[in-house]
Amino acid sequence: MSAGETIESYVPSRLDGLPWSRWHWLIVVALGATWILDGLEVTLAGALGGILTRPDTLGLTSIEVGASATYYLTGAVIGALLFGYGADRFGRKKLFFITVAVYLFGTALSAFSWNFASYAIFRALTGAGIGGEYAAINSAIDELIPARVRGRVDLMINGSYWVGAALGAIGTLIVLDPQRLPVWLGWRCAFGIGATLGLAVIFFRQWIPESPRWLMIHGRNHEAEQIVTEVERLVESTAREERSAMFQTRIRTRTHTPWREIWNAIVHEHRRRSVLGFVLMLTQAFFYNAIFFTYALVLMKFYKVAEQDVGGYLLPFALGNVLGPIVLGHLFDTVGRKKMIAITYALAGLFLALTGWLFYAGLLTAQTQTLAWSIIFFIASAAASSGYLTVSEIFPLEIRALAIAIFYAIGTLAGGVGAPILFGWLIGTGSSTALFAGYLVGASLMMVGALTEVLIGVPAEQKSLEHIAAPLSSRF
Repeated sequence: MSAGETIESYVPSRLDGLPWSRWHWLIVVALGATWILDGLEVTLAGALGGILTRPDTLGLTSIEVGASATYYLTGAVIGALLFGYGADRFGRKKLFFITVAVYLFGTALSAFSWNFASYAIFRALTGAGIGGEYAAINSAIDELIPARVRGRVDLMINGSYWVGAALGAIGTLIVLDPQRLPVWLGWRCAFGIGATLGLAVIFFRQWIPESPRWLMIHGRNHEAEQIVTEVERLVESTAREERSAMFQTRIRTRTHTPWREIWNAIVHEHRRRSVLGFVLMLTQAFFYNAIFFTYALVLMKFYKVAEQDVGGYLLPFALGNVLGPIVLGHLFDTVGRKKMIAITYALAGLFLALTGWLFYAGLLTAQTQTLAWSIIFFIASAAASSGYLTVSEIFPLEIRALAIAIFYAIGTLAGGVGAPILFGWLIGTGSSTALFAGYLVGASLMMVGALTEVLIGVPAEQKSLEHIAAPLSSRF
């Protein structure tokens, strides 16, 4: 099929009509592994923050620990933009393997860092791989999962980040135990965990097909039909005679989307949605990155927790983050996107402000501080995942991966990159008053996110992607 040909396809409707099956679980496992990797990486870096300040490791300062997180996030931003465009232009599946390869290369090199500069560069490269994964994977999730359960599945997959965080916490308890490995070697072995899991991800990825929706748009509808037919055969559903009740998607095929059309869609046609995506991504990025990347420093500086014990405090924190999307996820498909996004953002902000005050008043211990953070992020994890869900489903198919990349990049640059440095500096002052002020800023931003969702949120629950945002190629 050549570009520019007009077609009518049932592919989107057939994908949305599929009953939940083992095939969908395979998608969840294979794509959720990405967030496990990201959670592992961030946890390793967070738990290693204190270790890397020791003179027998890299001898970093508190500010340099925060700065290394900033380099990681900067790399993620660049990777998201570069690979996000590639995912829309060349396909989701091709980018799956490229981005994992970049991640593997970066995390392996991190183990061989010799000073701050080398460590920062290698963390940036690792971040580039993970950032590219965000765009390609979130696009694939939404395009393969039936509309009626898209919200809960998306949140659950994004929440699997914290399975990686738990693995990272357990791993650090083992490799950072000086009775098992010397400190100078243990922190380097920690990064080997990430590289090993990355190889497993490549194995799972081979089972994931190219997005039939992407194939349809790019003039390969016959391939798209073959994939959907094979899946239908596997799940034994959607007989041909039932298709008359389904909707057709009428499009003009294309090889790529011109930059002028991309600009018009994001800046003009969907301006309100762009504002929504920017605010949700910015606020959750600041909230998460400010607190989590400096988690170890707070425990060590204010509660005198030994650096090798930090991983144990990360486990309950990770558990709260894993359970949040699992327990609350179905409400985003039933109660609705607008209500649940607004509620979770607002509650996360309020609870952080309250916990910040308890910290300032000296009423918390390392254990109660961890408990409080675990409760906060039980809610905040669902909120943050819903931010990614929002930007991945409210823009047209042809620019979905790039839109995710753009709003992830802008939100992270504006709200996330500077946050670890800022909080690293606040912690370095040793002032509980200064750190409390930082927590209040994070809480206030989440309230702004909640208000924005109330005012201009999109009720996308249980709707086909093509009904939420019509493909650009359907307008002729």
